Amino acid sequence: MATRKSTKKSELATAGAHLGAAAKEVGTAVSHKISGLVKSAEKQLEQAKAQLSKAVASAEKSVKAAEKQLEATKRSTSKRLAALQVGAERKAKALQKAIEKEAAALKKAAVKQVKTAAPKKAAVKAPVAKKAAVKQAPKPAAREAAPKKVATKKVASK
Repeated sequence: MATRKSTKKSELATAGAHLGAAAKEVGTAVSHKISGLVKSAEKQLEQAKAQLSKAVASAEKSVKAAEKQLEATKRSTSKRLAALQVGAERKAKALQKAIEKEAAALKKAAVKQVKTAAPKKAAVKAPVAKKAAVKQAPKPAAREAAPKKVATKKVASK
């Protein structure tokens, strides 16, 4: 018997070919799916980077604004302090001048009072001294006796 070549593929060969084609399709689909996933992940990564850069820019802007505000506050505070210091120095000088003026006026008044009182005292002392010389003899005994009595009373009361 002569064998004939058949051009028809066997079922096993056909199934193998179909299986190979299916595997190829699955590989292509998987690679497309992976490619899609990678693209999606890359897209999400870019979005996250963009958000991060926006947040960094916003934070830098806030820090700069806070630094500006701090500098402005420092300047205004130093100006206020300088103004208060100048005002305090002016008041101190004014008070010092007023005290010096008052001291000079008091000194002047005291000198005038001494000058005017000295002649009066001399005039008053002269007649009094003459009268006192006459009356002094009896007074010392009286004056000495009185303090002794007071002293004894004080000792007794203690």
